[in-house]
Amino acid sequence: MGNQLFQSAREAVMNAEKANMNSSSVQNEIDVAKNALSSAYANTTEAEQRQLRELQDRLHSLEGK
Repeated sequence: MGNQLFQSAREAVMNAEKANMNSSSVQNEIDVAKNALSSAYANTTEAEQRQLRELQDRLHSLEGK
């Protein structure tokens, strides 16, 4: 069984990316993803933390649009 907070963070970023593509409630999805990333970070391995940083970078790119 994987780390649930990590999975939630990944899903939240994917949802934000989808919302960005559909131009619907983007900021709300970004806020949810930021919260999920923050919650997951402290409870992950180093490898998962690297992946979370990549997800955070993807999220930052959405904010720049």
